[in-house]
Amino acid sequence: MLGQYFDILVLLVVVVLIFNRLKAVLGTRPADTNQKQAEENAAKLFDLIVKEAQQNPQSIAAKVVQIDAANSENNDDNTDITLSETDKVLSEIPNFDKNNFLSGAKRAFEIIVEAFAKGDIATLEKLVNKNLLKKFQEVIENRQAQGVTAEADFIGFNKAEIIKAKIGKNQVAKIIVEFVSEQVNLLKNKQGDVIEGDDKFIQNITDVWTFERALTSTNPNWLLVSTKK
Repeated sequence: MLGQYFDILVLLVVVVLIFNRLKAVLGTRPADTNQKQAEENAAKLFDLIVKEAQQNPQSIAAKVVQIDAANSENNDDNTDITLSETDKVLSEIPNFDKNNFLSGAKRAFEIIVEAFAKGDIATLEKLVNKNLLKKFQEVIENRQAQGVTAEADFIGFNKAEIIKAKIGKNQVAKIIVEFVSEQVNLLKNKQGDVIEGDDKFIQNITDVWTFERALTSTNPNWLLVSTKK
């Protein structure tokens, strides 16, 4: 008696599972001949499974596993199709985590902006490559020669987003990030008078920065190689 009730329960589970799968698949397809054919094939499959359940209920567990496996493969295929070109490139970078990268990039942005304003070359050379460091150094030395000092008050980010990524033939990865931040920037002369900017005005600034790292290197750090407004 208990065995009969168990068989019925197993069959009900399978019925619910199949209808859920059909709803998930058919509900995302356009109403055309392909959908009609899919519905007919699904109905035939349902009938076959019900008949098999009546004859051999113990084989249902295997069918459930097969359906789940097929559904997982379909989901994997759909994921590959919907990946953007940028995400495809990022997926090729070993151990890359987008959230961790953006968190580090935002922190690097804040440190670099403040270090550049203070003329802190020692900090900059740890975070930017040699070519960009040379350009920063020229601006800093020019300010010093004129007796001009810079002040940068970083308020916060409105946006930080990866907009492009690529891996060169030399296995060097480049990631381009768009930052939108709020800052107060000032330039002062020798007397301490403001000659550029306004300490009461918060600027909304958009920067596009390119970070680079050699994938063959054991050094996990990304260096800033380019800045654009």
